[in-house]
Amino acid sequence: MQDALKGIRVVDFGHVLAGPYCTMQLASLGAEVIKVETRARPDEQRAHRGDGTHANLEANSNFFECNLGKLSCSINLTTDEGRALAKRLVASADIVLENMRPGVMTKLGLDYDELVKVKPDLIMLSLSGFGATGPWRRYAAYNPCFTSVGGVSHLTGYAEKKPNTMTNSGGDARAGTAAVFAAMVALRFRQQTGRGQYIDSSSCEVINSMIGDQMMDYAMNRRSPRRHGNSDAAMAPHNVYRCAGADEWISIAVGSDAEWQGLVRALGSPDWAQAPEYATAEGRWIHRERLDQSIAAWSAEKSYYDAMRLLQAEGVPATPSFKAEDLFNDPHVLARGAVQEVDHPVLGRRKTITPPYRLSRTPARIRRTAPQLGADNDHVFKTLLGMGDAEIARLEDAKVIY
Repeated sequence: MQDALKGIRVVDFGHVLAGPYCTMQLASLGAEVIKVETRARPDEQRAHRGDGTHANLEANSNFFECNLGKLSCSINLTTDEGRALAKRLVASADIVLENMRPGVMTKLGLDYDELVKVKPDLIMLSLSGFGATGPWRRYAAYNPCFTSVGGVSHLTGYAEKKPNTMTNSGGDARAGTAAVFAAMVALRFRQQTGRGQYIDSSSCEVINSMIGDQMMDYAMNRRSPRRHGNSDAAMAPHNVYRCAGADEWISIAVGSDAEWQGLVRALGSPDWAQAPEYATAEGRWIHRERLDQSIAAWSAEKSYYDAMRLLQAEGVPATPSFKAEDLFNDPHVLARGAVQEVDHPVLGRRKTITPPYRLSRTPARIRRTAPQLGADNDHVFKTLLGMGDAEIARLEDAKVIY
């Protein structure tokens, strides 16, 4: 076994989530990821609590969760010497990532056109809400913004209610994961041709690519899909049903007559299930609301684990709608090695999620904890860049290395 990205160095100018999530995955594949950050303007994930107040820069669990496996060096990019220092570091790298608003890297003199002068075969990943071109290019965007523009929010939720605002960070993670794929393709291309490239990734376009079937429905049929909750266009029952525990729910999806018969057996073959309108898939779909009420009455008396076991035993696709606590303690998740404990010098020993793929010859893994700010300055400035103690001390005094 070996590391897929052994020998690949990534300079990470990312902040918040989408960019850091990408480089964290590259680190899990064996790349040396060096996060460039500064106390003059620390990463938002480092600097703020959930209520927006200032926090201990070394004690933010959000930062921990999307920066595992990285090194950190502190360079103040608002200074001329800081930008020159960043270029020296880029000259030693294979990949640069940034997810600042388009135009910021150009103002800093660290855009692709400038960086290829010091590293001609550089691969540069630029992530933004709406891409580096077009009339919206300078708009700021967090997850609720680009998931809305990407079309997912409009499709998520119940028909009688407003679109889901998608306030979690799932869109950022998807944008970051798409950037991982782009980086791997670019590395393969460079391996074959010797040429690097600039990758302009729009988060809203990544999100839009997830609903290709909906886009095709409009392109081919001029139908504009709308929200429909948990229902399906053909399958019934297809819903999430409340169970006996506090805020416990189970998802059930029946896609064939055989699965329907399995559901009937799991429910104890009740009389209502023998109704002629339930004999066909079309009939079950037409009468899905009444069917849902009957299933909900059954599930309300079961824990969601018990309901899952009864249904799965009869071949019915069914699984609990897990809360985070359930996932961290689920026997299957634990058996898969999807949860790992990692030591952090300030946060202590914490459980976290491992990389979501299992590669037989090039395993992805958490190689180290998230870095403290500037923890690897000696490695970066002395070992990689060959700087002497006097020069480093001068730059520290000038708050260039800061």
